[in-house]
Amino acid sequence: MKHSITYPSLFQENKLTLGLSVPMENYQDTPPEMTEQVERAKQAEALGFHCLWFQDVLLEDPTFEDAATGQIFDSLIYLTYLASNTQSIALGTAALVAPLRHPLRMAKEVASIDRLFPGRFVLGLSSGDRRKDFEGLNIPIMERSEWFRESFRYFQEALYNEYPEWESSFGKLHKSNLVPKPHDHIPVFMTGYCQQTLDWVAEHGDGWMFYPQSPDKQKDTIAQYRRKVQVYHGETFRPFVMPLPLELTEDPHHPPEKIPAGYRIGSKHLKGLLEKYRAIGVNHIILGLSKNERPVKDVMQEIGEEVIPYFSTGGMKT
Repeated sequence: MKHSITYPSLFQENKLTLGLSVPMENYQDTPPEMTEQVERAKQAEALGFHCLWFQDVLLEDPTFEDAATGQIFDSLIYLTYLASNTQSIALGTAALVAPLRHPLRMAKEVASIDRLFPGRFVLGLSSGDRRKDFEGLNIPIMERSEWFRESFRYFQEALYNEYPEWESSFGKLHKSNLVPKPHDHIPVFMTGYCQQTLDWVAEHGDGWMFYPQSPDKQKDTIAQYRRKVQVYHGETFRPFVMPLPLELTEDPHHPPEKIPAGYRIGSKHLKGLLEKYRAIGVNHIILGLSKNERPVKDVMQEIGEEVIPYFSTGGMKT
C-alpha cells in the first residue's frame, strides 16, 4: 500500500521541514491554559509550518521530570479538533503510547482520522515512560517491551488486512473486519527505541523519531539508523525526525546558547543551526516553543518569515 499524500510532502531526502509541538503557548512547569490554539494552528498553516505534533499524557504526575501534562486533552480528540479548524497542515502524534491503548481501538481511531482528513495524519508510537499512567491502567511498565510488540502486530493486522484471522492476549479477530480502512498507508514513526532494538525499529517503522542531540552526535545516530534501514529496505528512504526546544531571542544575531535539550538563539543563527541538522540527515524538526519569554505567536511569525522560506527552497546544499 502506498504512503499517504502527507508523506512525500512532509519528508523528502536531503530536505528539512519544520513542525510545532502543541500547545503553541508560553508555559514553564505548570500545565498550559490551552487558549488561542485554533488561532495558532491557523497561523502555523499560513506561515508554512508542515505539521502539528501532539503528546500522549494521561495523568498529571508532580514527581515526573516534566511537570506539565502535554496538551491536557486526549491526543487524538484534540488532534481531530485542530484538524477540523485547519485545511492542509499535517497532524502527528509524538507519540501515542501503544501499550496504554488497545490496538483494535487505536486502529479504529486512526483509520477514522485518516478517512475524515485524508493524507494529513502521521502516527508516532512509543512504549511510554510515565509510571503513573501505567499504574492507572494496571499495565506493568516493566513488560512494556512485549506489550508494544504485540500491540503493534495486532494494530497492523486489523488496520490493513481484510477479515484477518488473528489472536493475541489483546483479543481475537475471527470472521470480522475493521471498518473503515485508511485511504492509504498511515506513516508510522517509532519514537526512541520503543524498548526494542534498532534493527526492529528500522524494519517496522516508516521513519524514526529520536531525541535531540548535538549535530555531531545526531550524525552518528542517523548513520547507524540508515545502515539498519538498508539491511531491511535497501535504498528505500526512511525519514529521521527530532524534537528541538527553542528560545528565539529578540536579537536576530544572538549566537547559539545551549538550554536543556535545545538552544536559545537568534533567527539569523537559527538558519545555520538547522542547516547543520539538515546536512547530517534530519528530515523534520519539531520545534518546542513553550519556554520562550516572547509571545509564541511572535516567535512563530519570525520563524515563518525568516527561516521557513530558506528551507522551502532547499537550504544550502552540501
